[in-house]
Amino acid sequence: MSLFVKKPMSQLMQQVDNGEHGLKRTLGAGNLIALGIGAIIGAGLFVRTAAAAAQNAGPSVTIGFILAAVGCAFAGLCYAEFASMIPVAGSAYTYSYATMGEFIAWIIGWDLVLEYAVGAATVGIAWSEYFNNLLEIITGSKMPYEWCHSPFESLKDAAGNVISQGYVNLPAFAIILLLTMLLIRGTKESAFVNGLIVITKVAIVILFIAFGWSYINPVNHANYIPAATTYIDDSGVSHHFGGFWGIVGAAGTVFFAFIGFDAVSTAAQEAKNPKKDMPIGILGSLAVCTILYILFAHVLTGVASVEDFRNNGKEASVAYAIKTYMHEHVWLANLVTIAILAGFSSVILVMLMGQSRVFYSMSIDGLVPKVFSTLHPKFRTPYKSNWIFFVVCGLFAAFIPGDIVGDMTSIGTLFAFALVCAGVWIMRVKQPGLKREFKTPWVPVIASLGIISCLLMMAGLGWTNWLRLLGWLALGFIIYFGYSRKNSKLRNPDK
Repeated sequence: MSLFVKKPMSQLMQQVDNGEHGLKRTLGAGNLIALGIGAIIGAGLFVRTAAAAAQNAGPSVTIGFILAAVGCAFAGLCYAEFASMIPVAGSAYTYSYATMGEFIAWIIGWDLVLEYAVGAATVGIAWSEYFNNLLEIITGSKMPYEWCHSPFESLKDAAGNVISQGYVNLPAFAIILLLTMLLIRGTKESAFVNGLIVITKVAIVILFIAFGWSYINPVNHANYIPAATTYIDDSGVSHHFGGFWGIVGAAGTVFFAFIGFDAVSTAAQEAKNPKKDMPIGILGSLAVCTILYILFAHVLTGVASVEDFRNNGKEASVAYAIKTYMHEHVWLANLVTIAILAGFSSVILVMLMGQSRVFYSMSIDGLVPKVFSTLHPKFRTPYKSNWIFFVVCGLFAAFIPGDIVGDMTSIGTLFAFALVCAGVWIMRVKQPGLKREFKTPWVPVIASLGIISCLLMMAGLGWTNWLRLLGWLALGFIIYFGYSRKNSKLRNPDK
């Protein structure tokens, strides 16, 4: 049987109808929009906005957000069509299985580990850093360095001498454990908590926009699109600053602040009315976040200058801008720290959920062991899969520095986006008569633009990340030919 054998649509739709013994359908359109916003709005908004303004575009970072949003919209439209047509848990993996065959589906399912599991662990490490900052605000002291950093990290003095050596990142491990336990309780409970988190961080973003608007200094926006030049950061890396390429560079920098809307599609089998609600959830969350991002960036770059972002604010530029220029609202700086923690928490929650649902689908298909599709007798959640990925993510977060594979999450995500865009095009050609509750407009134009934009951004991530991606895929090939191909239910229906 061919490597590219496809899963029949009739078989996929049978999974949709099997609601009694499958995942519990508890999520409405509102829950799905909140799920998407929860995954999208994280520290990316608070950290990457200032970074893009400092190294790429100045105030015109707002235009960069628009370009990035357009690129995401291409992929989002394609995800929405697939989610309404194939409302089965598994996201890009399931879509690829129906359109491009089992081998490509395996590649994308394995690749999604980079987006979801590795991404959750990386965000857990960042959560630990901001938790320590909040702890210092509340108590006046931080956790000992040894217990909130990996063994590969050390604290050095000005002369380069090691002061402290990390042992284990306990806060990162703890937040992943807490959110895993919440997921095992069920998506309804998880969605409720996620909804509270979303309300909290969106409220703080709106407060910053509302209070900060009156502090905008017109001087900071006078040169809205700076003349094209070059900026060299503290690490010696050169960036296009200003002009057309500066804006394009800003779009690349802030693009990953949008990552997360695709996680909505992994919850298709838990949606009450997936064909109607999935497109609303995906596109609705993307639209809400785009509006908030543009307004937030406009206010931030008006309150503080590019030089502030470069020399003083760094990763904490939002808090710095509030404390320095918004004197009557200093209290808001502490709320921003809380919002960042809330943002991180909801991102971890959605990423852990997405990962377990992808492997749930792969397990149903026989490509990974049955343990990944075992449902809890009471909560109807893939609890064993949740525990397995807790171990993987928890150990990574506890013992590995976050910057080692951070960019792998980005390149893996873009790879998934490109394949979904290609899949929509293929399905339009091969199965034009298939019922679609939502249709991506102007196919193949939109699909082509989605593929091109993803590949361009992948190219910009550098050859080292391509090598890491190829190494990860090579490991996946070994597992596929050693286990998955032999146990595939499509190839071996009697197994």
